[in-house]
Amino acid sequence: MKGALHELRELLIPRRQTRAQILRNCLITAVTIVVCTALCAMLSGLGESDNAVQMIYVLGVLVTARLTDGFIYSLFAAVVSVVGGNFAFTYPYFELNFTITGYPLTFVTLFMVLVVVGMLTGQVKRQGRAQAEAEKEKMKANLLRSVSHDLRTPLTAIIGSSTAVLENYDAFSDDVKKDLISHVRDDAQWLMRLVENILSITRISGGDVRIVKQEEAAEEVAAQAVKKFRTRAGDVKVSVHVPDELLLVPMDAVLIEQVMLNLMDNALQHAKSATHIDLRISRRGSDAVFCVEDDGAGIDEAILPKLFEEMFPHAQEMSGDGRRNMGIGLSVCKSIVDAHGGTMRACNRPQGGASVSFTLPMKEETQWQSKEK
Repeated sequence: MKGALHELRELLIPRRQTRAQILRNCLITAVTIVVCTALCAMLSGLGESDNAVQMIYVLGVLVTARLTDGFIYSLFAAVVSVVGGNFAFTYPYFELNFTITGYPLTFVTLFMVLVVVGMLTGQVKRQGRAQAEAEKEKMKANLLRSVSHDLRTPLTAIIGSSTAVLENYDAFSDDVKKDLISHVRDDAQWLMRLVENILSITRISGGDVRIVKQEEAAEEVAAQAVKKFRTRAGDVKVSVHVPDELLLVPMDAVLIEQVMLNLMDNALQHAKSATHIDLRISRRGSDAVFCVEDDGAGIDEAILPKLFEEMFPHAQEMSGDGRRNMGIGLSVCKSIVDAHGGTMRACNRPQGGASVSFTLPMKEETQWQSKEK
């Protein structure tokens, strides 16, 4: 019994609604009813039939059910539509009269149609939310499994190398000790990049993207990313190409810097025989374009369509050491770019090597804005 009452309550008004959401739903319901009533009044003035009036109210209930969260709003719209339609647009006008022959069946049928329309629309929306929740839980489980594996690998290597140095300090030559310590440093840097990716995921996970965007000079953010990257680039040269004009882009500078670092890291780790990486910034219409290019062997054409998925089967095949997971880094990048209202793509260059680029809108888009509470 309690379960049935809980289901009924969730159907009428979901428990997670805030006061602002309830006010929004009430406003949508009221505006929809007023608009439908105005259209019906206009049609009645033109001498249209009552059937058109009924269809308009059916459409109004459908719109209400689609735009609001909770069956009670579409139910209220159905009641108002039946009663209001009878009062204002059915003979005798401006009187409630359900006793004329045929009226009771007509209005009961119309009311049932409106209720069913509202219920079906609400059910579809609930199923969509449930599917989205299931996908989010699946994503978290996949991420947890992958991160657990990736964390274990560098930690094991760090412990092994440091233990070997400590236990055999006098037996090892300086070159051997230097080599082992350099491995510890490399694995620690890799671990740091992985943690940075995980922190980025926590900032953009869930259905409500919470980022704060401010206008930033694109070349300054890129300069910071390149400065950090050069400390681990080794012999690979890095060049930055920026336009003559100053590009001010609404962004979360920390996250976009992380995207550029990830893209350059991936080029460094997975572009076989690459000796040069170019970071290019340009303007395309109302978008700022950031592009990371390398002169390596390029990306397998079979992998390109799945490159930005959270985990793709060939991620390990792309790494020469069998340990670095390219998929997680690029999926994080795409999530960040999506949250900024941009797009991301990858391709192989005709002259050799790969190109991974993303765009950011130069003007703030309302639908992508989100403030941290």
